[in-house]
Amino acid sequence: MFKGSIVAIVTPFKKEKVDEKAYGDLIEWHIAQGTNAIVPCGTTGESSTLDYKEHYRVIDIAVKTVNKRVPVIAGTGANSTDETVEITKHAKKSGADAVLLVTPYYNKPTQEGLYRHYKTIAEKVDIPIVLYNVPGRTAVNMLPATVARLAEVKNIVAIKEATGDMKQVSEVIRLCGNRIAVISGDDFTTVTLMALGGKGVISVTANVMPKEVSKMCSLMLKGQYDKAREIHYKLEPLNAAMFIETNPIPAKTALAMMGKIQEEFRLPLCEMAPANREKLKKVLADLKLI
Repeated sequence: MFKGSIVAIVTPFKKEKVDEKAYGDLIEWHIAQGTNAIVPCGTTGESSTLDYKEHYRVIDIAVKTVNKRVPVIAGTGANSTDETVEITKHAKKSGADAVLLVTPYYNKPTQEGLYRHYKTIAEKVDIPIVLYNVPGRTAVNMLPATVARLAEVKNIVAIKEATGDMKQVSEVIRLCGNRIAVISGDDFTTVTLMALGGKGVISVTANVMPKEVSKMCSLMLKGQYDKAREIHYKLEPLNAAMFIETNPIPAKTALAMMGKIQEEFRLPLCEMAPANREKLKKVLADLKLI
């Protein structure tokens, strides 16, 4: 379940509501393109702007559309432990295969607080859990020693590592061994992280070029590093373009340019600045995506 190219899928909007038709079509496209798993309601899915009803609906649509063809790893993290438990219970009831739990943001818990947060959720909801460490967004870094403690909990099975720090990744893998799968949370680190022993990526870039990200991960898992590096360097301009502005603004703009979704965001996110839009457009044109 926790290997290869796992897309952190965008949530399309149309007239201020979730565009369920476009969302379903995106999921079908990903499966056809070889994406190995789907993550609804992650950072890229604008989960922080969805109300409870919408959050649950987006997970439900993903589970129903995928219909067990690939795993669905639902984003259910929040900065309150009780709230996270509530959303995670719904994901389990919906039929999600696992959940992705971001470290609590804004309230800046200690390492002990992080440990208790995840352990409590794991005890209250019997579903595979993927930890998600992204200090650039949450203002807290879950340290390798804390990850190693959590790896002892039976249903905590993977971590999405989005620090961009390969020294930290290496230490997590050294301490945890094969007790937990380590997955890249930054497209530009995928090849490096997998060379260290990671299993794949929860990807933003896969929203736009799913076949290529899946192929690159497959080659890395097979030890065909030279061929994987070729794809990595082909993707690097797009990896960079996905973060010209705050994710998921460039990803959704790219998909709109490709004719797959409407270009619509939820405030406080908004459309790209004209100069950045032109930069993104050139990258997409160079890759023959538009």
